[in-house]
Formats: sequence, C-alpha cells, structure tokens
Amino acid sequence: MQIYNTLTRRKEPFTPIEPGKVRMYVCGMTVYDYCHLGHARVMVAFDVITRYLRHRGYDVTYVRNVTDIDDKILRRADENGETISSLTERMIEAMHEDEARLSVLPPDHEPRATRHIDDILAMIETLISKGYAYAADNGDVYFRVRRFEGYGKLNNRDLDEMRSGARVEVDEHKEDPLDFVLWKAAKPGEASWPSPWGEGRPGWHIECSAMSKCCLGETFDIHGGGPDLTFPHHENEIAQSEAANGKPFVNTWMHAGAVRVNHEKMSKSLGNFFTIREVLEHHDPEVVRYLLVASHYRSAINYAPESLAEARKSLERFYNSLEGLALEGVESSGEVDGRFNERFTAAMDDDFNTPEALSVLFDLARELNRAKKEAPGEAPALAAELRRLGAVLGLLQQDPATFLKAGAGDLPLSEEQIQAKIDERAEAKKAKDFAAADAIRDELAALGIILKDSRKGTGWVFERP
Repeated sequence: MQIYNTLTRRKEPFTPIEPGKVRMYVCGMTVYDYCHLGHARVMVAFDVITRYLRHRGYDVTYVRNVTDIDDKILRRADENGETISSLTERMIEAMHEDEARLSVLPPDHEPRATRHIDDILAMIETLISKGYAYAADNGDVYFRVRRFEGYGKLNNRDLDEMRSGARVEVDEHKEDPLDFVLWKAAKPGEASWPSPWGEGRPGWHIECSAMSKCCLGETFDIHGGGPDLTFPHHENEIAQSEAANGKPFVNTWMHAGAVRVNHEKMSKSLGNFFTIREVLEHHDPEVVRYLLVASHYRSAINYAPESLAEARKSLERFYNSLEGLALEGVESSGEVDGRFNERFTAAMDDDFNTPEALSVLFDLARELNRAKKEAPGEAPALAAELRRLGAVLGLLQQDPATFLKAGAGDLPLSEEQIQAKIDERAEAKKAKDFAAADAIRDELAALGIILKDSRKGTGWVFERP
C-alpha cells in the first residue's frame, strides 16, 4: 500500500508503527455553525480511508476532534443570546445527524478541547520549560517559532520569506511577529479556565497537539484534515508536538481536496455556500456521497447540478444491476474474488484511488448484467461481491427498488398512473391480448419506466433516458 505524504510530497509505502494497527487523527469541526460541503468532503474522505484500512485487516483507531471553544463560538453564542455549551451541543448533535445521513461511521474517539484543558496546560508548561514558549505580560503565552528548527517543513516555507511576506497583526507582546498563541488571556465576561498565567483559554493549534497525544501517543501513523489546514494549523502542530515531546510527531500527513461550486471557491460572500443539510433537502444522501467518493480524495471536487445528476445516473446503473436479485445471505465466490477483488485492492492500495476502484465496480456491474441474461446462476454471487466492495466505499447498501423509485421525482407519470398502466397491462395479458400488453410496456419504456415481471407481480424502476 502506498499513500501520498504531504510532508515529503510523494507517495510512500505505508508501514504502520505497530504491525497490524493504524493510529489516525483527523482535525474535525469548530462547532459554531452547521457543517458545510467542505466538511462533508473531509468526513467522507477519511471515512473511506478508515473503511478500507479495516477492510485490509488493520486494527484502526480513528480519532477526530471537536473544537468547542474559540473566538467564532464566543461570537456566535453572544449573537444568539445562548450559552456556549448550548450552542456547541446543538451543533455537535447536528453534525452527527449529517454524518449519519452520509453513511459516515463515527470515529473511535471524538475528544473535545474543553475536556482536555489539563493536557493542554501540561504541554504548554513543558514548552515553556524547554524554552520554546514564553508568557507575555498580558497573560497570553506564545510559541517561539524561530526556536524550533525545521519550522515550515510541511509547507516547504522559509522563515525569512514568511516574515517578509507575512500579514501579521502588530502585537507588541510578541517577541517575533511569527510567534503564535498557545494560551489566550480571557477578556471580561469570556469563558475561561484557571492557569499559571491567569484566567484564559487555549489557542486553536495547541488543542490538537494535546488531544492527539492523549488519544494516540507522542508519535502516530496518519494525521489528516482539510486543504486549508496545512498552514498554519498543521505546521504549528508539528512545531509544538515535536518541541514538547522530542520525537517525530506524525509519519504520514494526508489532506483532502477542496470543494468548488460551479468551478468557483465556495464562500458566503459569493453566495455559493451550502450546508450539508441544505444539500440533503434536495438530493439523496448517497448521491452526494457518491459525488464525494468519485474523485480522488486529494483532488478538488466541483459541486454543480450536472455533477449531481451524473452521480445519480451512476448509482442508478449499479442499482439497476442489483435490482430483482435476492441480496441477503448470498456470498461471493472465489472466482469472483479473483477477477474483481484483486483489481479493487490494487486501486485502493494506490493512495486510495477511488475513481479506479469505481471503474472496477462498473466492470463488475456489467458482468452482473450479462449473467442475469445468460447465466442466472452466477448472478447472486456477482451481486454479493458488488455489494461487498461497494460497502468499502460506503455505497450500494440500500434496497435497489427503493433507491430507484426514490429518485423518480421527475417522473413523466405519477406512481398512481404507472400502477394504472400496470393493471391495464395485466388485464390485457389475462384477456390474451398480448399485443396490447406489449404496447403498454413499450409506452412506459419510452418514458424511462422499465417494468420488472416476477412471481410476486410486476414492479418498475425509472431509468433516465
């Protein structure tokens, strides 16, 4: 297995620190508002990575944190006239609802910053004792960036270049404009915790260094996050953690690609900012997940009506292949494993190449369609394999008929009208007027409504022309 490492800027063979076990930390959400599509991208990308590592037999400990105290949370709670805990609990609950709808499995641990204050304070004290941090006279504590040799290695940045090009707010309390805050002195009325430097709260970067160490140890296998976190957040995490612990922080750094809307950066100022729940009001969650999975996790994704329509069509192809087959209690055969599982594994072993993995599933679906017509005895095992490999991507677990009907909101006929046609066809067949029955079938087929006859009766699916 090879994974692209942001730190080295190349694919590298993946060898976990402890054989058979993977420890992974992903930066989660700051819970002051509902999760947006960019969050969904990170959620789904690392959900697929976790699912696949487990599929490959690794014992994965997946940690994704929650930032439940920062400036945005303080401002939003004040604007809403509610307590910080009320706001954050409400947003965490909403986040969990969004994840569940997108079939994102919960992480093994979900530490919150406010529950790790003691760990944060201990790390800051260690940094001060080692000379990497200092307490200013205003109650803030800062990290000495120039004291840490190697600062900028994740982003390949030179300190002097950063200094000359930095847009750093003037802060007379800093020794150097590049220094960043570890502990913020509390303003009157703000939420705060006692510390050796006075009442205050943690800076954003130190939270993840302390929580990852608490949950996974001083050095772990994978650290992930969104594309906007490489600098300064992850750069600062490396500096803090390696300065405090005296050990390498993370072996492999992974970053998901951005989400663009109609090829533009998603932002509230452009009016193209969408929360997950806004999107799911109009689109099947699996369609949205498919769109996020269909691109390589490091690639940018374009969110647009046509891309969602294409995602819908792709899923319909899969579910039409599965429709009409008994899917429970059937196992794939060794022959099927040999033909498709190896190709699927090779694709995913290559830096989790989901587009290539999906191409394998499309080949499997074509083989399933052939078998349904030419070798029905082979079809159940092929269907089972399609579902099994689809589950690794978090896809194809719905009842096919239910999915296909649920997407028929743009049907040319109502469900009642379709049923009336089916009943009319049944009467024609009963009267042995097969020409009339065939005409009804052809009429519906021309509209994309495909009839499926079985011993239980006649059902239908909608296939977009």
